[in-house]
Amino acid sequence: MDDEVVIAAMRQWIEKAVIGLNLCPFAKAVTVKNQVRYVVSHAPHLDGLLEDLDRELDFLAEVDPEAVDTTLLIHPTLLPDFLDFNDFMQMAEAAVEEHGLEGVIQIASFHPQFQFEGTEPDDLGNHTNRAPFPTLHLLRESSIERAVAAFPEAETIYERNIETLQKLGIEGWQALWRKP
Repeated sequence: MDDEVVIAAMRQWIEKAVIGLNLCPFAKAVTVKNQVRYVVSHAPHLDGLLEDLDRELDFLAEVDPEAVDTTLLIHPTLLPDFLDFNDFMQMAEAAVEEHGLEGVIQIASFHPQFQFEGTEPDDLGNHTNRAPFPTLHLLRESSIERAVAAFPEAETIYERNIETLQKLGIEGWQALWRKP
């Protein structure tokens, strides 16, 4: 799959869902400032994806946050099963620790089949974390702290997102992706 197609799909998802529905009130600022790095991995296996993650952790730890604040590491074909992806997240979190970046960088996960524990697969709330492709979102803890300080009641974002999607409904969600 062509990198440009993958990145375009991710940008559309961010524009229409993440920013458009305000699922993450912090996303717009870094997107407008072009501080989001999109990296498409073509690793043929998990070890290769971990190597790509290692490179991105090192990169993000070194680069000026004004240039790149956050990274989306996307793999369009590896880990199509959500449970396998979820298991992989343990290795990804271990990589953060191995790099000595615990408390500096954290990883949020997105997957086309994302499912919160205790929910049904078709629960609309799951769409808050459903991206077009399996994605590791590398975030700077300092950026999160600044954003949370500027956003009152940040701990309510999760509940507000589920309410937003429930009000939108499945037809509204699907309408976001229809071509005009």
